[in-house]
Amino acid sequence: MVAGSTVNTEKGAVQVEVTFDGDKISAVKFLQQPNHPQTEAAAPKLVAETLQAQSADIDAVSGATITSEGYVESLQAALDAKG
Repeated sequence: MVAGSTVNTEKGAVQVEVTFDGDKISAVKFLQQPNHPQTEAAAPKLVAETLQAQSADIDAVSGATITSEGYVESLQAALDAKG
């Protein structure tokens, strides 16, 4: 498991932890996320897109753009840390 950086957004801090199975992303978990209904709705969509794309190259979730951007930044940091 590799934790991404903590990204401070206007809605609050976002940080994810990525679990790998070899080189494959097998799970993504939020360690920190804004306490906001749109964020809670967006989180499973962001994780599902990540598992499908197997990268941080995913679309923002409509209505949760700020959280989505923070998620992608933290996710990319975790992927970079894994190498």
